[in-house]
Amino acid sequence: MPQEYTEPHGAQIPLAVMRHRATDPGHRIGSLFFNPGGPGVPATETLRNLPRTAGTPGAFSPAVLARFDIIAMDPRGVGGSQAVRCLTDKQRADAAGTAFDPAVPGGRPLPRLLTDAAAFTGGCARHQSKKFLAGMSSDNVARDIDRVRSALGEREITYYGLSYGTVVGPMYATLFPHRVRQMVLDAPIDTNLWFGDSLTFLNEVAVASERTLNAWFETCRTEGTAVCPFGAGDPQAAFDTLIGRLEAKPLKIAPVRGATPGGELDGAMALEATRALAGDQHTWPLLTSALLAAQDGNGAPLYTLWSAVTVSPFPVPTEMFEAHTAVRCADWRTPAGVAAHKAAAAKAVTEAKRIGTRAAYSALNCARWPAPNKDRVTRPLTGTGTPPALVVAGRLDPVTPHHWAENMTRTLDSAVLLTREGVGHGSYGANSCVNSAVDAALINGAHPADGAVCKTDKPATTRPLVFPNR
Repeated sequence: MPQEYTEPHGAQIPLAVMRHRATDPGHRIGSLFFNPGGPGVPATETLRNLPRTAGTPGAFSPAVLARFDIIAMDPRGVGGSQAVRCLTDKQRADAAGTAFDPAVPGGRPLPRLLTDAAAFTGGCARHQSKKFLAGMSSDNVARDIDRVRSALGEREITYYGLSYGTVVGPMYATLFPHRVRQMVLDAPIDTNLWFGDSLTFLNEVAVASERTLNAWFETCRTEGTAVCPFGAGDPQAAFDTLIGRLEAKPLKIAPVRGATPGGELDGAMALEATRALAGDQHTWPLLTSALLAAQDGNGAPLYTLWSAVTVSPFPVPTEMFEAHTAVRCADWRTPAGVAAHKAAAAKAVTEAKRIGTRAAYSALNCARWPAPNKDRVTRPLTGTGTPPALVVAGRLDPVTPHHWAENMTRTLDSAVLLTREGVGHGSYGANSCVNSAVDAALINGAHPADGAVCKTDKPATTRPLVFPNR
């Protein structure tokens, strides 16, 4: 694909594309493109793991797999599409488990954060050309999708996007409205905020994540100590005490063959693991068990969970984070001055006193980004001229708050909002009511009434796994 579409015969970018053919070719409808989010999650890897993802957000039903060729395209700079590289392995390891707010015990001071940002962005510029980095914007990803559509011989496509995939979908629908057959947007991002105000965007993510942690605290307290013994009736205070204790004196973790090389569990790592597990009500029992174990001096369960969680969209030493950063810096408008980031950090920790520390200063890389994208598309993504989109939102989503879905529904020229009750990021594949509605939209173009609600199981901290003390 052209690195820059204004120079179609200039530098080219290779794209990794994978197809899962319709299992019922006699009733095949067409090609369904999907983006699993991140940004930075390789779609081809997601499709390759398709048989193992049943019951998780973004997993396609047998009915959809029967009727569509599923098309996975790694966006430029992601996965097999010339993945961005910015850090050395040592730099990645050094960043692990570090608190990023200098106001937090154990956090890096602001001068060190600025040095780290310079090292990160300098590494990006050394490993890739600045033109390549500037070309990683969502509008170019949408143009790439249309090139793949054409190569497949499809007149139009069906689209499903999860999380960041809900930026790419409306972008495609706005640039190529006559090419959209049906579109479903799950756990949607407010595209006006994505392109307009990165610091407010990060603050609202932190607040959403804090709400899901508060929901776990409230559920634990309401259940009572007989069901949720963590904190003896005051889980918030017990949690804060545990984080402070771990930050002051991390727990040593013995190596376990095939599971963990061992190390230390500090407060920042425990907070990160808790944030991720509290954001999905299905993992609440696991969180309860791990916190109880850590409280008793056994940090192995929480350490193992920390090492396994997905930590987008904030800084982490992984390849996905490097691609994630490159995409958002190509799309975002981020203040260059440190004062704006200091003010945003103070606001984040005020409005989300536990999770806000992760948002603090996490846009510094984009403030120092060496490849400004001067021709990015920033106009409202209305998708005018496309069939009505189905927008699916969780009531308590730890990454994309519900009001973002409401804003997206208003921004799109034609859309229907379906709400899934409960805690979690993404709904299709994990909720039978949502599954039925999404299948009907993708296959038949049928939608529920605008404002419809899908129930879910009541969140519970019960049924915890038991970890022996070590």
